[in-house]
Amino acid sequence: MTTEGTAQANGSGDHSTKGSYVTGGTEYTRDTNYIETRITRDGRDGYPVEAGRYRLVAARACPWANRTIIVRRLLGLEDAISLGLPGPTHDARSWTFDLDPDGRDPVLGIERLQEAFFKRVPGYQRGITVPAIVDIPTGAVVTNNFPQITLDFSTEWKDFHREGAPDLLPAEHLEEMEQVNKRIFTEVNNGVYRCGFAGSQEAYNAAYDRLWTAMDWLEDRLSKQRYLIGDTITEADVRLFTTLVRFDPVYHGHFKCNRNKLTEMPALWGYARDLFQTPGFGDTVDFEQIKAHYYIVHEDINPTGIVPQGPDTSNWLSGHGREALGGRPFGNGTPPGPVRESERVAPGHGAGN
Repeated sequence: MTTEGTAQANGSGDHSTKGSYVTGGTEYTRDTNYIETRITRDGRDGYPVEAGRYRLVAARACPWANRTIIVRRLLGLEDAISLGLPGPTHDARSWTFDLDPDGRDPVLGIERLQEAFFKRVPGYQRGITVPAIVDIPTGAVVTNNFPQITLDFSTEWKDFHREGAPDLLPAEHLEEMEQVNKRIFTEVNNGVYRCGFAGSQEAYNAAYDRLWTAMDWLEDRLSKQRYLIGDTITEADVRLFTTLVRFDPVYHGHFKCNRNKLTEMPALWGYARDLFQTPGFGDTVDFEQIKAHYYIVHEDINPTGIVPQGPDTSNWLSGHGREALGGRPFGNGTPPGPVRESERVAPGHGAGN
């Protein structure tokens, strides 16, 4: 997401994000109204599945976008759907392609993701969010409905999966996954934001209690099983991982989720390292971009814009011992191959490098 779904795409002279995140005296409520158009095999919304037609715009800094990068890599959709990577910071207007030559996306030719939203809806007044999928021929956003994007990668794009791609949505676990995903989203993925963007002590206290109730539930659950559901990696693990990998670098201090660190929860910390060291997960994580995004963009809660140097991330590569719980990471499938050179995390931005 951009300003986590709250800052508006305005054209005013002041593009500061101040006031975009925290409203005094109230709890934080996420704007979940997205462009819900889907890319499907039958093209019922006007956008059929077609290799090479669409570009996924997904900033490494954003947990919601990170999900799509992971799933795209696990399923081997790199040839079918290209990837645009905005830089980690933005103003109230939108994400920018400042990491690319001349500050323009090399495929879409735009400086700001805002331009693709305006192509779809002139003057679009909601948040300009990532991940977003852009129709390359028209330059217009198709969808920014992040929960549906990864589900469709698994189902609608199946004809383009790599050989050995894992089943992230096993039919026998879909009912349980729906319940687990709902709790993870409301209490953990979004729970850290309710803590960080709370506008009153009462709102913060309530959000904090809810978050740690869920974290304790996860700690107990993952002390008995290697993965969240069944004995293989699923969509649920992807959704939880992108919050956990940001917990100590950002959420513990910046969002005041500081009852304890992730490294102090044995099961969750082992689980997070297990996934991090699995091809497709840790090789998509850019800790420097993550910290830059949160600490620079969130003027409401870090007005100085100072980015902390820590924590040390080399511990993400330490042994986790989770194999003792059994499980087969990719089920009957295989791990993805090496990351493409053009999509590798920059040296010094990953775990301990």
